[in-house]
Amino acid sequence: MVEITENVPCTLTPPEVFFVERPDQVAVAKALCADCPVRAACLAGATERGEPVGVWGGELFVDGVAVPFKRGRGRPRKVPVAV
Repeated sequence: MVEITENVPCTLTPPEVFFVERPDQVAVAKALCADCPVRAACLAGATERGEPVGVWGGELFVDGVAVPFKRGRGRPRKVPVAV
């Protein structure tokens, strides 16, 4: 087990930052984890526990699985959007 120090982002930031809905907010939470010294251990622990939601170890968990991004609310578009 890895001992969490006081200098990691999750102890210096309100927990709500890591449990957000909007993609831009998820990106902020992931960025906070980028240089964390316990990132790998955090991700491994979250995967082992099957964390249901949140950003853990720089990865987004939805329904206990790490996903690359959070899908928007509602139904997907039938027609692709021009970028």
